[in-house]
Amino acid sequence: MSYVTNPYAYRRRETVEVGFGIIKLGGMNPIRVESMTTTDTMDTNATVDQCRRLYEAGCEIIRITAPSMKEAENLGEISKRLRKMGIQTPLVADIHFTPNAAMKAAEFVENVRINPGNYADRKKFAVHEYTDSEYEEELARIHDQFKPLVLKCKEYGRSMRIGTNHGSLSDRIMNRYGDTPLGMVESALEFARICELYGYYDFIFSMKSSNPQVMIQAYRLLVEKADKELKHKYPLHLGVTEAGNCEEGRVKSAIGIGALLEDGLGDTIRVSLTEDPVNEVHFGFELVKKYNDKLWIKANNVGEFAKRFAQLKEEEPPFTPFEFNRRPSQKILVGHLEVGGDAVPRVELEVKESLSDIEKVRDEIIFSAKPFLAEGAKSEFTSIETEFIDEVKAVQKSLEEKFVSPILSVSVNEMLTAQALVNSVDKIRLNVKRGDAPFDADGLKHLVGKAAIEFSFVKDEESDVAIAEILTRIAEKCKAVGLEKAMFSIQAKDIIFPYRRLAQAFNAANVKYPIALRYDARHIAPSENTNAKIPDSTTDASALCAIAVQFGSLLCDGIGDVVALRSNLLRGDELNLVYNILQATRYRMTKTEFISCPSCGRTLFDLEEVTAKIKARTAHLKGLKIGIMGCIVNGPGEMADADFGYVGTGVGQISLYVGKEVAKRNIPEAEAVDRLVELIKEHGKWREPEEVATESEA
Repeated sequence: MSYVTNPYAYRRRETVEVGFGIIKLGGMNPIRVESMTTTDTMDTNATVDQCRRLYEAGCEIIRITAPSMKEAENLGEISKRLRKMGIQTPLVADIHFTPNAAMKAAEFVENVRINPGNYADRKKFAVHEYTDSEYEEELARIHDQFKPLVLKCKEYGRSMRIGTNHGSLSDRIMNRYGDTPLGMVESALEFARICELYGYYDFIFSMKSSNPQVMIQAYRLLVEKADKELKHKYPLHLGVTEAGNCEEGRVKSAIGIGALLEDGLGDTIRVSLTEDPVNEVHFGFELVKKYNDKLWIKANNVGEFAKRFAQLKEEEPPFTPFEFNRRPSQKILVGHLEVGGDAVPRVELEVKESLSDIEKVRDEIIFSAKPFLAEGAKSEFTSIETEFIDEVKAVQKSLEEKFVSPILSVSVNEMLTAQALVNSVDKIRLNVKRGDAPFDADGLKHLVGKAAIEFSFVKDEESDVAIAEILTRIAEKCKAVGLEKAMFSIQAKDIIFPYRRLAQAFNAANVKYPIALRYDARHIAPSENTNAKIPDSTTDASALCAIAVQFGSLLCDGIGDVVALRSNLLRGDELNLVYNILQATRYRMTKTEFISCPSCGRTLFDLEEVTAKIKARTAHLKGLKIGIMGCIVNGPGEMADADFGYVGTGVGQISLYVGKEVAKRNIPEAEAVDRLVELIKEHGKWREPEEVATESEA
């Protein structure tokens, strides 16, 4: 599997270096952080001022939209003013439909980003079956349109980004490949082949989507195909487009970008937020810190790393990397909840209070088990850690006095304790450690009862292979003695590679027990960057990055039937974060999904203000997907799987969509949010907030 050397160990993909003004991308250079201005490019003062603010925040690459010739020409003035101020940050011209603007922009900026889906193309959403000869004619037309830019960038020493967007693939690609990861990859390769035809190699790729799953699959497939076909391994710019804002936008970005960084892919990133672009920079550095730190360590231990990586052999991943397939598992019952099979991933949180204060423990369990959000997010299993049966009984008695019976999970270290509790609680986590006596058949037989048993290996110095082998042997013994209500987990500081090994071992042994993703984030140090604070949240940015990447990567690969978090966050913040991760992976939809673009100079209204208004009116509509787009460039496409869309089509004018179809054209902006609500009602998707809240409580 050539998209990654080995899916069970981290290794940065080595690429050619591509020039980017005063910096380089790829090779063993640090992963760079990019952002994009949101000002009107023709407002020179505002654009220069925003570039200055981005520079002061540490932004390493600044992108500016150039939708027409006049904006492209004004890039010259913007660049001149910035250089006069001593700001040498590389500039990127963002080009979509206008090749002549790209040609002009190449005279002034260090990089030109083109979108192969609409460069020299006007998307018509036409249904047309192309014959091979017609397809070749289209490619010849694109070649003739794109060749001048390739030659000009080569002449001026400019680099280029071939940036595919899931939402703006050409009709040619759509009709042959569909809006698939393969279509995204082929769209980029069409243009890369032209670059190489003229000996031009200073380009990078991007494969952006608002769906982290699609984005991850597209980048992996690009590497798999491009590294085999093209002359060089080219750098990658990573980003989840239209991610949104606040915690949701950061979670989406952390999952999509972080999963690929864990694969060793990615040389520059942009976190696309519907906020002040400076916020993108602060969170971007938070996200790449771990991987740039690894790069620094490697640079200072070259011999050791070379030896270690030389020993890595190519292995197949335990999942399908280019499409989503959930790991097959058998369904078991924990209390009244189904786990595994086709059941949604369940959520477990640990009690934070000391068991010496039974009243506080009881109140925390009750709070955790009640719907915290209007959408009904709650901890479905609440875990306590003890070796004393009397403490368990005291907690149960206290809960009974309040007439509540949440699903209680007890964490124990001894087999005898687990056997004593097997008919008293709904779930028992039996911690497995190095040096424990082997589990024998008689001992396992005594675990057959009311409780589901989670065998959880506590990792110390053991290899991932050894842990997977130990848990697989236990699983095979469980099958032999008829212990059906079992699940398996690993406790480690980094869980992605250990769980991949476990899934691989279970696949090989045909073990179908559910897997619980267990992550203890208490070791994560708070962010040192106070500017990385998340709006409308007390969640620490460093903790969010770590938790979202660890859980999100595995979930996007189809691994995980339970998500169990232990952290220093407040209980409400834990719940929000876990459900935001499940929502972002499209694994479990518990609230409205907002696909909102980050704004740029093409945006025709105040995106932050409008997004806030739409959220305030519709955030209670569980599972509904609403797209909020500043302009028509990527709007209809990026809303491909949205139920409804709100798109700027002119100054003060909004068009509303149902799916990909325009339902209302050119509505005055002042009326547009009300008309969107009316449209949702017309299609039978509206529910009153009070009705939803009442159902959640029930």
